[in-house]
Amino acid sequence: METLTNTPLSGEVLDEIIEKHRGRPGMLLTTLEEVQEKNPLKYLPCETLTEVSKKMNIPYTQVYGVATFYSYFNLKPQGKHTVVVCRGTACHTKGSKALLDDVAAIVGIGRGADGSDSSYTTSDNLFTVRTVACFGQCAQSPVVEVDGVIHSNVNTQKLLKIMNRIKKEKPKK
Repeated sequence: METLTNTPLSGEVLDEIIEKHRGRPGMLLTTLEEVQEKNPLKYLPCETLTEVSKKMNIPYTQVYGVATFYSYFNLKPQGKHTVVVCRGTACHTKGSKALLDDVAAIVGIGRGADGSDSSYTTSDNLFTVRTVACFGQCAQSPVVEVDGVIHSNVNTQKLLKIMNRIKKEKPKK
């Protein structure tokens, strides 16, 4: 099984990204997007936010504010695969809570008793499981997104097929 490692971006890579966006509208936002995308664990470590702040001459509070305002940004390491379970009313009434519990069991994530956390990542960083308030696909509920692909009318059997297919994938070298 492939384990992802948290290798910080080199100063040169960070400098290159910053210079590419410097002076353009939305430069902080686009810089943070690209920096997060280049991180093997798809997140923005505190050290990276500090470096971006220094190198762009933008107050840290502003950089941190942007990183925490937009749900796209992650401040914690993310898994190679992402599973998003809709928890909207239509999906909930058709069993999305049970699907969320199934996903947690399949990937081996111990969920809190109250299930209040909306994001979990496995210790091997292979899977991140999160919830969303609504995908806007209510007529096709329950809905689960796996690695950016929306799956409709999901039940436990369909979910198991999807997850088993991912688990069987060979790591890319």
